[in-house]
Amino acid sequence: MAKVTDTVAALAVPFVEAAGCSVWDVEYVKEAGEWFLRVYIDKEGGVSIDDCEAVSRPLSDALDQADPIEGSYTFEVSSAGADRALKKPEHFAQFQGQEVEVKLYRPRDGRKSCVGLLEGWSDGNVTLLIGGSPVEFEKKEIALVRLYPRF
Repeated sequence: MAKVTDTVAALAVPFVEAAGCSVWDVEYVKEAGEWFLRVYIDKEGGVSIDDCEAVSRPLSDALDQADPIEGSYTFEVSSAGADRALKKPEHFAQFQGQEVEVKLYRPRDGRKSCVGLLEGWSDGNVTLLIGGSPVEFEKKEIALVRLYPRF
């Protein structure tokens, strides 16, 4: 049986593409005792509230009809955001050379997060260029990798 997130992503693609966007990620998570289904979308130039609405309404109807999830949940469509999480190989390829933050499960050299230029990604391991030197983080120590926008 396919994962809920994969099923929803496949169902979402035509609605997201019809709105001129792409599917960035799908999450199905439990928070504070409630389930949330989140579809993150992206597009060149940024995602507007109108884009989210254009996807949300028809996709919500399609989800009701396909009924891929047992029980109740809250459905949300959102922009991937300026500080989006990088999870898939294509995410890392797209943002190679950009500044990212790596959050760790346990402190390394007294720090639980490091910021640097994304130099590489291989099988979940991430290499950042920090102060001109490459620093590799193993998949098992990484809690989260996300873009690190400076405003």
